[in-house]
Amino acid sequence: MNDRRGGYRRDEPREMHNAKCSDCGAETQVPFKPTEGRPVYCRECYQKHKPARSERRF
Repeated sequence: MNDRRGGYRRDEPREMHNAKCSDCGAETQVPFKPTEGRPVYCRECYQKHKPARSERRF
């Protein structure tokens, strides 16, 4: 019985959704359904926008 409630398993392919990068306009695919009003970035532009990783680890 498959009683999963969201998330994804590594042994299953992720469903990809087509989107247009908010920065450069390139067509890209993302593993989530894009939400209107929220930016979506291609791989290259995401690197410019991703949050800085904290040096501190808990």
